[in-house]
Amino acid sequence: MLKRTPLFEVHRSFNARLVDFYGFEMPVQYKSIKEEHIAVRKKAGMFDVSHMGEILVRGERALEVVQDLTVNDASKLKPGKAQYSVMCWEHGGIVDDLLVYCLSDVEYMMVINGSNIEKDFNWILEVNAGRAEVSNISDEIGLIAVQGPESAKVLKSLTTDRPDTIPQFEFRSMQISDYENILVSATGYTGEKGFELYFNIRHVNACDLWQNIMVAGDALGLVPCGLGARDTLRMEAGLPLYGNDLTQDTTPLEARLGWLVKWDKGDFVGKEALLKQKQEGVSRKLYGMVMKEPKRIPRIGSPIIDENDNEIGEVTSGGLSVMLDKGIAMGYVPASYAGPGHEIGITIRNRHCPCETVKPPFYSNSK
Repeated sequence: MLKRTPLFEVHRSFNARLVDFYGFEMPVQYKSIKEEHIAVRKKAGMFDVSHMGEILVRGERALEVVQDLTVNDASKLKPGKAQYSVMCWEHGGIVDDLLVYCLSDVEYMMVINGSNIEKDFNWILEVNAGRAEVSNISDEIGLIAVQGPESAKVLKSLTTDRPDTIPQFEFRSMQISDYENILVSATGYTGEKGFELYFNIRHVNACDLWQNIMVAGDALGLVPCGLGARDTLRMEAGLPLYGNDLTQDTTPLEARLGWLVKWDKGDFVGKEALLKQKQEGVSRKLYGMVMKEPKRIPRIGSPIIDENDNEIGEVTSGGLSVMLDKGIAMGYVPASYAGPGHEIGITIRNRHCPCETVKPPFYSNSK
């Protein structure tokens, strides 16, 4: 039986199209993926992302455990700050990408992908080896994302606090609508300004909170958004997806996430393998491609070919850029092709279609 988030009844009342998403019954769209996508780029959209996982690491050695698990330097975090990071296996392959929240000097929350909760939790327990208190609170936490240029205005009308003053990758506890202790984080997965709202479902009526935000945002163009728009938005922003662009067979250095790896922070799982790869040089990299012909939409698994029609990789994420009205893709290509301006191709329906390599993001409001 599929799991349901605390917002399931909202999705049903909005007549969302529901799909099986890694064991969760989730909305893929409400009206139109394109309309939802444009709303987030131009105004605001709201997503149910309660399927994500939350793991607490507590105790005097909590930081030590988080440092061992992740490639970024969590010692730089202070309470109220978060960072993007990656967990690796010993061989350097990626366990998951995640957010690390510093709740206090002795308590951290790791926010992981919903498809990886059991795997990640078991790995965290293994690395922890009894040093800290580790708990999986995923079933207790609801998570709503409000994203887009008008997102701060939407939330501001529901609180006496100032969500618009939260710097990116920082968070605060706020009262939103009638509910206290909502963790409001200036993070998201769309490439736009926005916020993620974490709350305990025992103390917050998730459906009521959702409806209150929808009412507050109605005049500002807020619309409910599903997983379809979430995927097209993150792809357009060049953000990788675990299971597609990131796997146990890819490393942070190959995935253009080398900037996360803090070599001087001390030991962490996978450091030796990554250091060896860095010294030897990366043979392939995750890079972006834009189709040159209209209506050529690359899909996952489509072969990437060089100028001599030799297969050099395959698409790991692909689709239509709503804002550019062009096909876009990401995939691992030889390092020599991981730069802008290479004229290569992608095989779509047995036809070799020309494309050009570009450095993501493919689209940004700041451009």
